[in-house]
Amino acid sequence: MFKSGFVTIIGRPNVGKSTLMNTMIGEKISIMSNKPQTTRNKIRTVYTDDEAQIIFLDTPGIHKPKNQLGEFMNFEVDSALEEMDVLIMITDEFNKIGPGDEYIIEKIQPLKGKKILIINKIDKFDKESILKITQNFNEYKIFDDIMPISALNNIGVDGLIKVIKGYLKPGPLYFPEDYITDRPEKFVVSEIIREKALMYLQDEVPHGIAIEVEEMKDRKDKNLVDIRANIICEKKSHKSIIIGQNGRKIKGIGKSAREDIERLLGSQVNLQLWVKISQDWRDNNYLLRTLGYDKK
Repeated sequence: MFKSGFVTIIGRPNVGKSTLMNTMIGEKISIMSNKPQTTRNKIRTVYTDDEAQIIFLDTPGIHKPKNQLGEFMNFEVDSALEEMDVLIMITDEFNKIGPGDEYIIEKIQPLKGKKILIINKIDKFDKESILKITQNFNEYKIFDDIMPISALNNIGVDGLIKVIKGYLKPGPLYFPEDYITDRPEKFVVSEIIREKALMYLQDEVPHGIAIEVEEMKDRKDKNLVDIRANIICEKKSHKSIIIGQNGRKIKGIGKSAREDIERLLGSQVNLQLWVKISQDWRDNNYLLRTLGYDKK
């Protein structure tokens, strides 16, 4: 009997939510970096095989918001929790349960549906640490399963998918079998560019940037896509950092992004990047909506 359902993934910033989702569906849709709060939008992806269709909802890291963008990110988490049949909470705690995870546990405790705790990055810790933190989380008595995995190295992920299937109810095929995400190509392109910017930039800049794809034009006769995009930052000093000496940094961002975008689109890409300053854009509701950070 075919099963289907919605699985929401939550956790603190930078615990590996996007890495896990990408590994489970076998495609890179959510961007990844070692910077916290990389994911800003709720991103829906689809895993389908002969037995089930699982609709995953990747969410921003739960944090205390400091601006309108932060409030939007927490809104995305709350809306994803309303859609779920199964909840996956990811942690990478191995010493003691910190206040961030305690807050999330308090938040999800009254929610209906099966709850799975994922202890991620197990390749970095010994068995004794894993056993101890598992026992600590077990004391909350809200998780139906606690599973240690390594999302990055694909350790235990197949077992997780099997457990999820066990919790799903008989249901329809919500999306076509070859469907991967409900996000348009333009969104994925902007996220790829932001990922490369996060990779190249210093710590004080990443939270203050956004990507605006102004144009995507397909020249089918030449198997070429022209893309013009803006990297939006908040300060003149940040603009200088993004461009880099003799334009080296923005060229590096562009080259790295272009390679990933070409793999995504299956064609050559002419990518033009520009840097714009928009002071306090993270508190500008109009600009936030324009950039896709809209509570709808």
